[in-house]
Parts: sequence; structure tokens; C-alpha cells
Amino acid sequence: MRTPRPAALAAGLALLLGAPAPAAAIDDLVFGMSAPFSGAAKELGRSMKVGIDVAFAVQNEAGGIHGRRLRLAAMDDGYDPGRALAAVKALRERYRVMGYVGNVGSQAAADMLPWVLDQKLLLFGTLSGARSLRQEPPDRYVFNFRPSSQEETTAAVRYLVEVRRLKPTEIAVLCQDDAFGEAGWDGVAKALRRLRVDPATALKVTYKRNTAEVDEAVKAVKARRGLKAVVLVATYKAAARFIGRLKAGGSALIFTNVSAVGSTELAEELVAQGPGVAEGVVVTQVVPLPTSGASAILRYREALKRFAPDEPPEFLSLEGWAMANLLIEGLKRAGPTVDTDRLVEALEGIQGFDLGLGVPLTLGPSEHQASHRLWGTMLDAKGKYRTIDLE
Repeated sequence: MRTPRPAALAAGLALLLGAPAPAAAIDDLVFGMSAPFSGAAKELGRSMKVGIDVAFAVQNEAGGIHGRRLRLAAMDDGYDPGRALAAVKALRERYRVMGYVGNVGSQAAADMLPWVLDQKLLLFGTLSGARSLRQEPPDRYVFNFRPSSQEETTAAVRYLVEVRRLKPTEIAVLCQDDAFGEAGWDGVAKALRRLRVDPATALKVTYKRNTAEVDEAVKAVKARRGLKAVVLVATYKAAARFIGRLKAGGSALIFTNVSAVGSTELAEELVAQGPGVAEGVVVTQVVPLPTSGASAILRYREALKRFAPDEPPEFLSLEGWAMANLLIEGLKRAGPTVDTDRLVEALEGIQGFDLGLGVPLTLGPSEHQASHRLWGTMLDAKGKYRTIDLE
């Protein structure tokens, strides 16, 4: 695994290690982040934080937001919902954060949401595709950057049926046993119903969150005749172990994953298992290939080079960077006397914001999800991603 670059993570490391964080100036704009920086999903939090850190660093170098510096105070929740709720409360108490940016985890988000809404604090750009963050009409203080898990798994089923020419009955699902997994399963079920297949007839296997305990799921898939693909709604260690165990047994199944798997870490875990294990594995993405020549990607890579030079371009830090830049746009529009309600109104006024990703970002009073665009990617034998058409 990659070693975190101290310069890139300095804003939150002191707090993560339990020591007092550097004092914020009275005029700083401080946001909190509760995410896993330890445990089985630690790279998800680390990668998102890198992207946010470099976006904030670029803006601070340019003078901040109306002269005020951006700060990120991060706490490790170990991918544990109970710890996440405690973390967001502690961040508010200690640093008077005006909101949270880049939190990680659907179950954690569901558990903390009532408290966050009660406090009228911003919850922005959570790494989650959960339904709880996408109410209709939307909760006033909740904004999403990424498409939902339901959108991703619906697209995965459509890809398997329309592009790979599988029958819907040849598709199984592996889900983490929490809100993250259920959101992904909802998308599969929705796609199957559209294809006039009863979701109850599909093989759905689960594993315990924050673990890689997939052996029973592997056995169930092996025992089911006629399967040709599995849609995974899992984090990278569990997904890699599941795929590796099946491929080691000679399986020719097609595997698709949602973006929240942690694409870089999934590739590394698969390659480490031996030649060819990674080959053909599909991941739906919420941002373009981080090595592409799009204008936003060039700016992202330049920010990494300057503020986190040991960090390679990758999907989650790119998402963190893009999401943080959307927040920065809202802060600019909110004016020098920004508070949470002014920021909400400014964010809801963002229409067709062109960051250079190839898709305009739009928010509004009835639309608190900036993007619905998905990209398809596939791994080669060496663990490198290439773009594929999902339709």
C-alpha cells in the first residue's frame, strides 16, 4: 500500500493521532471529516482526505475564501458508525465546524444524520450512495456530489445484459450487510424488475461490514448453477478476497464493482494475488479516468504534484478534489459573511457549473446531488484501468 505523504495530510494528522491540532484562526472556515483512517477500509478515508486537502491548499494559496483560510479537521472513526457519530459531535464541540465534508460510509451517515440535521450543520459530499442522504424533497443541509449506489448497480446490470449479453437470471449480487449494501441491492432489484425478473429469484449473498469474511458467500456462488456474473457492493478487501477465491477455483464469472469499493486499492489487492486475477474486473466510476487529458484532471494532477507529490492520481482522491472544488464554488458565492444557511442558498444556485470533468454540475432547491454521470472502467492483467462503454 502507498505511504501517506506528510505534507498532504498535515491538516488532520495531529487530531488523528490524538494530539491537539494546530489552533485555527478566528476567521478560518473549518470543516470536519469523519472517516476510516484505520481498519479494513482505511484507504477510503485517506484517499478522500488527500483530494480535499489539495483542493483546500490550492484555494488557500490563492487567498482563501474572501480572505479566509479553509481548514479540514479529520477524525478516525475506523468505519464504525458509533465512532462516526461520536466523531462528528467532537469535531463540532472542539473546532466549531460549520459542517462536514467527505465523510465516508453509508451506515455512519444514516446514524449521524438526525443529529447533524438537528444542529443545522452542512453534510457535504459524503462517500456514500445511500438512500438516507437522498430524500425527496432533499434535506436542507445534505448535499451529494456522487451518483447513488442504486444508479451504479442499475447501470452495472444494464451493462451485463445489454453489452455483455447475459440473461438477468445469470446475475448474482454480493452486498455488505448494511445501508451501503442495501442501497446497491436496491439498484439491482430495480433493474431486474424492469427486465420483468422477480428480484427474489436472484442470488443475494452478504458479508459482515468492516471485515473480509466472504467465505460463505463464495460457497453460495459456487453452488448456484448457471451464474455468469456477480455485482459487488463491497469495500476493497472483501471484494478482492471474494474475486480472488472464485478465480482461484477456475471461475469465469464477470465481476462488477461500485466506485466506493476503492478502485486503486482493489487493483492492488487483486494484483497481489497473482497473474491475471485483476483482468476483466469492472468498476463503475463517478469521475473520469484520473490519467485522462480532461482539463479538470490536468488541474487535479498539478495540485497533487505541488501539494502531495508522492500521491499518484487515483479515483477517490480525484472525487475528493472535485467535490471540494464544488464546495469552494458555493463558499465563494455565499459572500464574506457566510453562515450555513447562506451557504445552502449559494449551493442551491449552482447551475451547470463546468469544472472540466466533461459533465456540468448542477444543484438546486429540489436537487442536492450534483452529478448523475457514470463512467465504466475495466482492469487489465497488470491492474491498470481502461475506460469501457457501459451502454
